[in-house]
Amino acid sequence: MADPADYGYAVSRLRAMENRLLDQGVFQRLLDSEDLPSALKVMSETAYGKWFLEQQSEEKFEPAIESELQYVYAETEQFVPDPCLYRTFRLPYDIHNIKVLLKGIFKQKQGGQRRLDLLTGLGNIPVDDLVMAIESEDYRLMPFGFHRTVPEAVSTWEQTHDILQVERILDQALFALQLKMADEVAFEGVKLFARSRVDTENIRNIARLKRMGFDLPQAAPFLHNGGTVPVEKIQSLINEPFEGWERILSFADVSRILSGAQDHADLDSLIVDLEKSIDDFLSWVLAKYKYSPFAPENVLHFLWMKEIEAKNVRVLLIGIGNGADRTVLRRLLRNV
Repeated sequence: MADPADYGYAVSRLRAMENRLLDQGVFQRLLDSEDLPSALKVMSETAYGKWFLEQQSEEKFEPAIESELQYVYAETEQFVPDPCLYRTFRLPYDIHNIKVLLKGIFKQKQGGQRRLDLLTGLGNIPVDDLVMAIESEDYRLMPFGFHRTVPEAVSTWEQTHDILQVERILDQALFALQLKMADEVAFEGVKLFARSRVDTENIRNIARLKRMGFDLPQAAPFLHNGGTVPVEKIQSLINEPFEGWERILSFADVSRILSGAQDHADLDSLIVDLEKSIDDFLSWVLAKYKYSPFAPENVLHFLWMKEIEAKNVRVLLIGIGNGADRTVLRRLLRNV
């Protein structure tokens, strides 16, 4: 673990890199765009411009968004003293890639086709290495404990053919790893952010499981330990009307994401709004460290803002391309 005083230079570099972040004016111009070509023209005038110019098709803008994120991660890795701070952000992409590869293998065995085009290069593990390890079933050199997690997921599928159980095993590994990395750096805000992500994921899961008709014993295995709210407390929500969830969790900061629950007619609309509320809540968790010149949490804050920005760009370009109502798109924007 580096000393907080070692982060003075890193924070200065991050302040300079904030110039790459899109401001409110760019998002307003995107919302004012008549069609997708007009929106892409706006993006070509930003830090994303180089990557968008390299694309040969207007409809395929995801590689450009990914290229900008890859650039930012590569740049950040050059000066951040604790690798755990950026690796924790890349872990979800590793888990995503493992899910894509395993589901592809399972489908192939059932006569379906794999979707290697869904793989992303944003993870910690190079895609080619991951493909080789999983397709050859040689998991020995997989990092982050995946040499144990992946065989467990494969074994579970062979026994149950239940993809939800496979995803549960991989998600549990993800949050356990993020909590472990946060403990290794031992900075207050880093640990709080990791624990808050567990809380938000548990609430998201309980809402989805309640909608699917799961009862309390069925839901229990899908919740993760290590959050600021005891698992048992969140587990109990499945037997309560969702309108009262905020009151039940009012002792915890994470209850903020449920502030509008009583305004929703059903769980479907609540789950849609939860996605934005969760992202805004996690932004709030990190925001208080932004103006501390030596706070390691500034690394998390910057990378989180970049991830949220990429999500906003993705939402807008997909929505504009599909002719979505601009009022609806504005409501979906995070932290703008």
